[in-house]
Parts: sequence; structure tokens; C-alpha cells
Amino acid sequence: MYGYPQYHPSIPNYYGFYTPYPIYRTYPPVDTKVFSSSVKHFRLLMEQGSILLNKLAETSFETKMMNAAQQGKQAEVDQLIKSIGLKVPVTTHYTPSGIKFILALPAAPGSFGSCCNLTVSMKWGN
Repeated sequence: MYGYPQYHPSIPNYYGFYTPYPIYRTYPPVDTKVFSSSVKHFRLLMEQGSILLNKLAETSFETKMMNAAQQGKQAEVDQLIKSIGLKVPVTTHYTPSGIKFILALPAAPGSFGSCCNLTVSMKWGN
């Protein structure tokens, strides 16, 4: 039953199309203005991230923040982060096992979005 062509017709083999000559693509010239601007702005995010990490390393601050997060007090967690005095907005997400901070620059006028963001994810529980 299984070896008969009427039940399982053979599938023809298709081979890839072979081009007898190489295809040369032309690419537009590279414009590095946006990329270099993103690098410059990302340095600011890294500096602000370093300030955030230094504050998180303080035992009293981390205890306050973990207690507020454990109790589900998002407003208090946001207030603690704002009290650091960072120059960029920070979005905070947390779970029982970890916390994530997203530092993002606001979008420049006339652009379609922020050039870059820095996400700091850390584990704080099992």
C-alpha cells in the first residue's frame, strides 16, 4: 500500500537557480550622522545608568525600594527612583524575581522615536 505511486506520487527535485555571473549590488553611500548622534546620546544614558547603579548599591535605598516593590507600591518605587535626580526619564518594571529599569531619551522634534535606550535588568530574588 505505501510503496505505490498512486498513493505517494514522487515530488520532482528542484535545484537552485544558478547565475552564471556574479551579481554586483550597489549600495548607497553611508551616512553616519544619525549613528554618531545616537552614540553621543547613549553616553549620557550610560552616565545616568552609572548614577542609578551607585544609588542602588546603597543598602538603605535598596531596602526601601525592595520593600515598596514587594508590597506592590509602584508609585513609591517611582518616587524613590525620581529622588535620585536623574536627567532622563526612567521606567521601572519589577517581578518577585527581578527588576528592570529602562532609561530612554525623549524623542527629538521631527524624529520618529527615541534614538536609543538603556535597559538595566537585575535579579533580586529566586
